[in-house]
Amino acid sequence: MNINDFAKRPPMGWNSYDYYDTKVTEDEVKANADYLAKNLKDSGYEYIVVDIEWYSNDAGRVRDVYQYIPFGEDEMDEFGRLQPSPVRFPSSADGSGFKHLADYVHSLGLKFGIHIMRGIARQAAHNRCPIHGTNYTADQVADAWSICGWNPDMYGVKPTEAGQAYYDDLIRMYADWGVDFIKCDDICDSFLYPDNGRIRFSGYEETKMIHRAIEKCGREIVLSLSPGPAHVDIDFFYEENANMWRITDDFWDDWKLLKEMFWRCETWNGRTSKGNYPDCDMLPLGQLGYGFGAERTSNFTPDEIKTMMSLWSLFGSPLMIGAELTKLTSENLSYLTNKELLKVMDGNHTGLQVRRSDEEAVWKNTDDKGTELYVGLFNLTDSEREITCSIDEICLAKTSGRDMGEDVTRKIIEQAKIVSDVWAHSGREVTAKDRESITVSVPAHGVVVYHFQ
Repeated sequence: MNINDFAKRPPMGWNSYDYYDTKVTEDEVKANADYLAKNLKDSGYEYIVVDIEWYSNDAGRVRDVYQYIPFGEDEMDEFGRLQPSPVRFPSSADGSGFKHLADYVHSLGLKFGIHIMRGIARQAAHNRCPIHGTNYTADQVADAWSICGWNPDMYGVKPTEAGQAYYDDLIRMYADWGVDFIKCDDICDSFLYPDNGRIRFSGYEETKMIHRAIEKCGREIVLSLSPGPAHVDIDFFYEENANMWRITDDFWDDWKLLKEMFWRCETWNGRTSKGNYPDCDMLPLGQLGYGFGAERTSNFTPDEIKTMMSLWSLFGSPLMIGAELTKLTSENLSYLTNKELLKVMDGNHTGLQVRRSDEEAVWKNTDDKGTELYVGLFNLTDSEREITCSIDEICLAKTSGRDMGEDVTRKIIEQAKIVSDVWAHSGREVTAKDRESITVSVPAHGVVVYHFQ
């Protein structure tokens, strides 16, 4: 198996973190899976991902003091492998891990994912737990000098035969559970790993060990690396060893962070391909933050949500919803299921930035067959603004990573019969003026996306 074959299009789904923090339960995961299957699956959303500390029996007990309780009450088997908390995931009490929950998610026609921290449980190393199926013990595997700066649960794993054997067994266990997606944390970038003044992303060797273990396990498991920002100068490494990698730290419902994402997408411009997706992080809309102490409504305005959905889609980022799905409004749902926009998420479209300034940005996206073109015009200012972009500029846009072809783009424009406004859900015949330039008034923090076909 080749890991690059595991995600033919950008992964789309739901992640528990933005609403539940460390405290999500089995019933809550099932409720969100039910909602996604009924309301979002037809739009391409398919992953249900249980985020951080699903093994914690006392998660959230002292949330005002610790997000991750040092040496908390974690569920672990005799081989030092963390297990789902039976307090929160009662179907795991028979020792089957997430098997029953994964089966439930699969029965809905969806895929099941989990969050993990890179490394091996510190308690397993202290207890010298045997590594299942080997003569090694956890203390031989653990790198006691490699510790996450914000979560105290794990030691790093040494890049040795013993370390690879540990990861091989761990990933094989996840495969037996029915896991289809792994979000691995403290591995894409970290301030803790300086190397002679150069920033080295954490877990370089561990990423390769996990990659090798996935390709051995007999199950297609998408690998997502967090947190960011990933290092664009080693994009080849991420492409060889993972399917997704975060290009930002945690993204939240703050316009400043959303505006900054245009710079981050420019940095990774033209570097998406089948099986490889720079990741803009989750979509924080709807209801957020219950696990952090209080539920709140996203700070994003409707125009900002349209901007977020448009940039993520035209760029080619995965779309992972961070909201509590069962509390989405019909308006929230409409943003997430814009059928015309989501056509670019089929794995057969490629996005490219045309231009960016502090005031505006323009992106284009074409299909592999050269039959349709999307143009997104973004207003990054605090007031309504008229944006003009010539067709020549759109056609000539290039990047060192990829050249979509001036001739292909121009041919699409010349042959297009219809141009539609993706968010206004309206269309008309293409005019001679449309083949020369686009001029449109865009609301503050907003976007207009045109689709030529």
